[in-house]
Amino acid sequence: MDVDPSLAWDEVFSAPGVARPVYREIVDVLGDLKTVDIRTRYDQLGRTFAERGVTFAFGGEERPFPLDLIPRIIAATEWGVLSAGIQQRVKALEAFLDDVYGPGECLNDGLIPRHVVTSSPHFRREATGIVPRFAPRITVSGVDIIRDESGNLRVLEDDVRIPSGISYVIENRRAMTQSFGSLFTNYRVHPVDEYPARLLRALHLSAPEGVRDPTVVVLTPGVHNAAYFEHVLLARLMGVELVEGSDLVVVANKVNMRTTQGERPVHVIYRRVDDEWLDPLHFRPDSVVGVAGLVNAARAKTVTIANAIGNGVADDKLIYTYVPELIRYFLNEEPLLENVESYRLDDVESLHEVLDHLERYVVKPVDGSGGHGIVIGPQADEATLVELRATLLANPRGHIAQRTVALSTVPTFVDDQLLPRHVDLRPFAINDGREVWVLPGGLTRVALPQGALVVNSSRGGGSKDTWVLADVVPIDLERAHVEPTSSPSLAAPKVQREARQYGPLTQSGSDQ
Repeated sequence: MDVDPSLAWDEVFSAPGVARPVYREIVDVLGDLKTVDIRTRYDQLGRTFAERGVTFAFGGEERPFPLDLIPRIIAATEWGVLSAGIQQRVKALEAFLDDVYGPGECLNDGLIPRHVVTSSPHFRREATGIVPRFAPRITVSGVDIIRDESGNLRVLEDDVRIPSGISYVIENRRAMTQSFGSLFTNYRVHPVDEYPARLLRALHLSAPEGVRDPTVVVLTPGVHNAAYFEHVLLARLMGVELVEGSDLVVVANKVNMRTTQGERPVHVIYRRVDDEWLDPLHFRPDSVVGVAGLVNAARAKTVTIANAIGNGVADDKLIYTYVPELIRYFLNEEPLLENVESYRLDDVESLHEVLDHLERYVVKPVDGSGGHGIVIGPQADEATLVELRATLLANPRGHIAQRTVALSTVPTFVDDQLLPRHVDLRPFAINDGREVWVLPGGLTRVALPQGALVVNSSRGGGSKDTWVLADVVPIDLERAHVEPTSSPSLAAPKVQREARQYGPLTQSGSDQ
């Protein structure tokens, strides 16, 4: 059994050769380009990313992050629904975290069994009682969104620990405007460069009581971290210091930063270090990237840690299955975005249903990230399924199962052809304690191998620039052709359409 790509929702074409309204201008422009023109621009993007250090770690090697030339477009009306759904979800998860590390009312009321929370690998008892005076527990969040076979937007999973990828959103837009800027002339696209200022404002607002001019730092594990480029970029764009654990010291429950002029107080830490490595006094004693005493300083309310310690319990994929109920319980609202159909394997009946038909489901570890540990039943061999069966019987709490969804497709430049590839979307939201703001855009990730459904960069995925439209501007077809760029070799004069090169663009939903 395999995933039939023809079932996937084609985001660009509503029927063979018939472009959806928001994509018509893009299709017209691409139709007037030869493969060599597209290849030249694609190569330029790769060189630009390599020169700027926009890389990710793959197989122990630093590589430029693959960016495709064809943007992913989201209409203004649809974005309004999606943005509202993300805000709702973040608010519910914020309330849940406040509750489970506080009074525990949702547990006392039986909404979620207490053992489900306390058995989560990311539930941190050390976070109990640490109540930020002004700061939310979730300052930054990423919510992974997919479009199912009927075109409906669904939430695949939540990330309120240390969501990464915003640097690619910013750099993708920068590279696209430089290499293919003429595409933007026919659209009103929301900018994405407001994010650093929004994040800095939220971090300032989260400062401890009485601090009027807080010192904010970005805490990184160091240069060998896969997301180090992002840590550097955000620190630079916010105009704050990028520090490692060895740069900070806690004395009398106050955090100071070592500088050439002596020690300087630190009031807000935007941390990119996982909980278990954050403080060797409370978590892993062998950590050399954390700061001894940091948890005590947070408890004393002299420093704010964003995102808060213990948020990972809300990322647990078993907790994910309860989020619609959390929205109803804490917000008294109906969910605006649906989950993907999921099975709680700690339920005996659900476990046996999945075990009887493992070849139908996607099985995920509840604490997994980056696509690691996922088994896609329709694409797995028998030996893998046998091993998975034993794993689930030994630890059903450690996994969930989901219906296999044929993720929607967008044409992508692969092997000098435009071919449909599966995509997802990670929008980013910032919560400043007063409102939840969703960046109009996000990281569209692409599964580059044919038929692949795992889009993570750590598994060889690429990305697309995500355009959220303010509206759609009618196009003058006489001006729809790509204007020459500053490099003569990138000039793209009007040429005869070559149907054989763009044939896959008219084949809805399947690779050729």
